[in-house]
Amino acid sequence: MSMTQQAGPAVTTPPAPGPREKDGRTTRRPLALRLLARPEVGVFLGAVAVLVFFLIAAPTLRQGSSMATVLYQSSTIGIMALPVALLMIGGEFDLSAGVAVITSALTASMLSFQLTVNVWTGVLVALLLSLAIGWFNGWMVVRTGLPSFLVTLGTFLILQGVNLAVTKLVTGNVATDDISDMDGFDQARKVFASSFDVGGVQVKITVVWWLVFAALATWVLLRTKYGNWIFAVGGNKESARAVGVPVTFTKITLFMTVGFGAWFIGMHNLFSFNTVQSGEGVGQELIYIAAAVIGGCLLTGGAGSAIGPVFGAFMFGMVNQGIVFAGWNPDWFKAFLGVMLLGAVLINLWVQRTATRR
Repeated sequence: MSMTQQAGPAVTTPPAPGPREKDGRTTRRPLALRLLARPEVGVFLGAVAVLVFFLIAAPTLRQGSSMATVLYQSSTIGIMALPVALLMIGGEFDLSAGVAVITSALTASMLSFQLTVNVWTGVLVALLLSLAIGWFNGWMVVRTGLPSFLVTLGTFLILQGVNLAVTKLVTGNVATDDISDMDGFDQARKVFASSFDVGGVQVKITVVWWLVFAALATWVLLRTKYGNWIFAVGGNKESARAVGVPVTFTKITLFMTVGFGAWFIGMHNLFSFNTVQSGEGVGQELIYIAAAVIGGCLLTGGAGSAIGPVFGAFMFGMVNQGIVFAGWNPDWFKAFLGVMLLGAVLINLWVQRTATRR
C-alpha cells in the first residue's frame, strides 16, 4: 500500500534584529541640549561673562562693599523685573510700571504728611491704589481686547501727568515733604530700606526681598496650577480658555502683581530718601522689560522663567556700577544696555534653535 507524505506547516525564521530606528519623540537628548533648553541658561552665561569682565576692568569691584552696591542696584531693578517677567510670560506688557512706582511713593508720602497720620496708613493706601491701577490695566486689556502696549501707554501718560499736577497742587513743589520725623517711619524703614551687616559689609534689605520674591515666583511658575495658567494664557489664550483656564482672572491678577511690585519699590524709594521727586520713573519700565527679555522671557509670551530675570537684573546692576568703578564715562551705560539686550535676544534665539535641533 502506498502512503502519501503530508506536508507540515512551514516554519519561518524571524529575521535577525537590525539596528533599531530611533524615534525623535522618544530619544533622550544629551544633557547639554537639555540644559540649553532652559530659558535662563543663556543669561546665566552672559552674567558670568559680564562679572568676569568688570572684575578685570574695575579691580575695586572685588571689594565686598562694592559688590554689595552692585547687588543693591540689581535688587531695585530685579524686584520689579520679576512681576514684569510673569506678565510677559502671560503674553502682556506694562509700560506704566516705572511711573506707577512714583505714584505709589507720592501717595504714601503726601497722605501721611498732609493728614498727619501714621506713615503705615499712607503705605496701606498706596498699596490699595497700586493694586487698583494694576486691576484697571488688566480689566481694560481683557474687556476691550486692545493690545496691552496701548492700554498701559495710556496709563503711563495719565500717571505721569497726575504725579506732577497733584504734587504741585498739594505741596506747591515738584517734590514731597520730608516725612522722616513722622510716626511709624522708623518701623517702615526697617521693612523697606534698612541694611544689615555681613562680615563687616552693609547689605541692603532689598537684596533679601529680591531673592525671596524670586524663589516665590519660581515656585508659583513650576509648582502651582496658577503657574500653568500663566504659561497657557501666554501661549494661546483661546486654547487656554477652551480647556477651562480662567484667562480673565489670570491676566488681571498678573497686572495686579506688577502693581504690587511698583508699590514695594515705591516704598523703598520713599523710606530711603524721605522724599519723592514727582517727575521720576520715566524710562524705568523699559529697564524692567529689558531685564526680563535678557532673562529669557519671549516677547510673544508663553515662555520664560523667574530665575532668568534675576540674572538679567544682576547684569544691569553690574554694568551700571562697573562703569562707575572702572572710571569710564557713565554716558556709555545705555550703550552697554543696548548691546546686552541685542546680545541676549540673539543668544536666546541660538539657544532655542540649538535645543530643538535633532
